Amino acid sequence: MPTAFDPNDHDVFLLRQRWTMVINRYVFSLPTPDGQEGPPVAFVEQKRFKFKEDIRFYTDESKQVELLRIKARQRFDPAARYDITGPDGEKIGEIQKVFGRSLFRSTYRLYDATGVETCEAKERSLAVALLRRAVGFVPYIGNYADWLPIPYHFVFMRGDQVLVNHTRQAWKLTDHYTIDCTPDSGRTLDRRLVLAAAVGMDALQAR
Repeated sequence: MPTAFDPNDHDVFLLRQRWTMVINRYVFSLPTPDGQEGPPVAFVEQKRFKFKEDIRFYTDESKQVELLRIKARQRFDPAARYDITGPDGEKIGEIQKVFGRSLFRSTYRLYDATGVETCEAKERSLAVALLRRAVGFVPYIGNYADWLPIPYHFVFMRGDQVLVNHTRQAWKLTDHYTIDCTPDSGRTLDRRLVLAAAVGMDALQAR
């Protein structure tokens, strides 16, 4: 049986999307010393078109060992909170999209296991966020906006303190991200919550 992977033992992760017609799949790996993808350490599935989100994280594609779960509290609510739980149902935290602010700059709030806000994840550049939205309305080009070299980067912050840099790699047919938690040198943010947010920010807005 696959052994459990503990994200809290690491600071840098690579996330890659595998796109299919009815299921979004994601693979986490750890970078090798030269920055390339190492062996996979976590596998994620999200079935599309579900009325209520339930996204599972596993140690590998056999899906024998569950790591995390993202579950919606409500259906069809753009401002809903999503509970993040461990394999035994223990609460890890919550994610909520800040709907009004996300119209201009995608923004999410992360909460700890007790429901206290622990940080905010938002697009790094307001100007770039507005540019990407404008391109999306251009006839013909808008359908391919995700393939253009327009950065889609997030920063996780607590007040003025940067905790995590979430960077999308350019020129990829599917989404590839580098998630760097090294700014959080005090390890105040649960890495499991970071990984859940990384998938949630992609999957929950159908990217």
